[in-house]
Amino acid sequence: MDALYPRLLVDDFDRCARFYAAALEELLGIQPVKLLPEFEYANWDLKDECLLVLMGRARMAEAVGTAHLPAPAGLDRSMLVFRVDDVDAAATALRDLGAEPVTAPQDRPDWGPGLRTAHLRDPDGNLLELQSY
Repeated sequence: MDALYPRLLVDDFDRCARFYAAALEELLGIQPVKLLPEFEYANWDLKDECLLVLMGRARMAEAVGTAHLPAPAGLDRSMLVFRVDDVDAAATALRDLGAEPVTAPQDRPDWGPGLRTAHLRDPDGNLLELQSY
């Protein structure tokens, strides 16, 4: 049983599903367990535990009765963090898959000893952090 997992709500499901399928294969060597474009739903497991669910934002808004409300604007409301062995190589791989760089790979000693990060945005604009330490 999965105790907790992220469900990322996206506006451009097809583009994001392609991105995460390629990114999770590249970074973690995993394939989607379910990829259902007609339902705007995809999920990935790692070691029999849910790692990520991707869902169309409009479908979720319909389900919870908020489709009539304006979309949130402004600051980021969530971020996915990937722990990787090589931040520079992972940032290049995700950029090649269509992610937009936000911050270049850099050491962050003020965040923690030996910490290196890079920040990118997925095709839907969600913030991603790559980190190693």
